[in-house]
Amino acid sequence: MTTHTSTLHRLDFQLSRTDYPTYAFMGVWVLSMITLPIIRWVWGEQIAIVWGVNATTLLQAGLVTFILARAWGIQRGLLTAASVVILTLLVEWMGSSSNFPFGAYDYTNALQPQVAHVPVVIGFAWLMMLPSSWAVAYLLNGQVYGGWRFIALSAFAMTAWDLFLDPQMVSWGLWVWEPVGRWSYFGIPFVNYLGWLGTTAVLTALLRPRDLPILPLVIVYALVWALQSFGQLFFWGLIGPAVVGCFGMGGFVWMVFQQWRKEPPHA
Repeated sequence: MTTHTSTLHRLDFQLSRTDYPTYAFMGVWVLSMITLPIIRWVWGEQIAIVWGVNATTLLQAGLVTFILARAWGIQRGLLTAASVVILTLLVEWMGSSSNFPFGAYDYTNALQPQVAHVPVVIGFAWLMMLPSSWAVAYLLNGQVYGGWRFIALSAFAMTAWDLFLDPQMVSWGLWVWEPVGRWSYFGIPFVNYLGWLGTTAVLTALLRPRDLPILPLVIVYALVWALQSFGQLFFWGLIGPAVVGCFGMGGFVWMVFQQWRKEPPHA
């Protein structure tokens, strides 16, 4: 890397630290996550879960799109966001109708609107975490985009989030799995996690992310880890997934922190 390029990258990184609109947006999203249990107590579980899931997912997806658009420009940011949403909705439709690649599951009618019996918000759920997983993979891959190692790290960082997600959504009645017997992850078949790994790997290879705004995306990843760990343990009564997810996703947060201390991005 040339000195000129390094200087530009350092400047980009420093500018991201003072991107006040992004962090204001981030604050609104975090507030929505924190108030979800309060909404449950005041207005009941159905409103908190159904409307809360839609609202917090769309807020986080909007935040991530906003981050990308500010770094890349509106056209590239929106194109990437739309690509993630459309492609993952297609994968989810294939998965729920054919049992590949996630196993035998089906969505209930709780989340609306739906297209081909797949809630539209599911595509935005993939969007809200995939770019953050790319940012994590970039740091752990020695600040290099592309290649099998970057793709694999992206896939595992993304799938670690599902250690929280699937058990919680099943407990809330948003989708159901066919009985899988003893050998499962809190009722979720292990093939589901192979499906997450494969889907994320294919999406990463197809979309070929570059020049990500690393700092805000990594902060989003770390905040999701902290909020999910605390929320599932103390508010939603999902002790097992909370502990496993805390260590699984938290392992990536810890590795990123160690890497950051050793070699700050674009330093």
